Amino acid sequence: MIKLSTKGRYGTRLMVNLAHHYNNGNEAIILKNVSDDEEISIRYLEQIIIPLKINKLVKSTRGAGGGYTLARKPSEIRLSEILHTLEGACCLVDCVDDSDYCHRIPICATYDIWKEASKLLKDYFGSLTLQDLVELTNKKKTKAKAKKKSRSR
Repeated sequence: MIKLSTKGRYGTRLMVNLAHHYNNGNEAIILKNVSDDEEISIRYLEQIIIPLKINKLVKSTRGAGGGYTLARKPSEIRLSEILHTLEGACCLVDCVDDSDYCHRIPICATYDIWKEASKLLKDYFGSLTLQDLVELTNKKKTKAKAKKKSRSR
């Protein structure tokens, strides 16, 4: 089974959290608040934020009122950028990204399968922005609140 690592999953949640705050005035957010909101270790968030900052997906502000903000609007940051920054290339097997990896590529039927599946994933992740994820989160929270309200009656 192919899985994203916690770095990719938690990094995406960190970015969605920053996107929520961006839409509410773009105030700088300290990682402790993200840690509390997302139930992710602050030490792990401190590691994850570094490549996001290096790749100019987030920016930091020092001093009082400091913290992290998105470097661009949520509608301008694609999920594929986040995952590429945190996970590396989006491919199911090494030979898809490195044609020198295996001499069997010209005769390997499974190579074509892995290549097409990797393309589908890249295209899907590339089609989603942080704004899309914020909107999905809001819908899910609204639905969960309505469900909780109907149970309490």
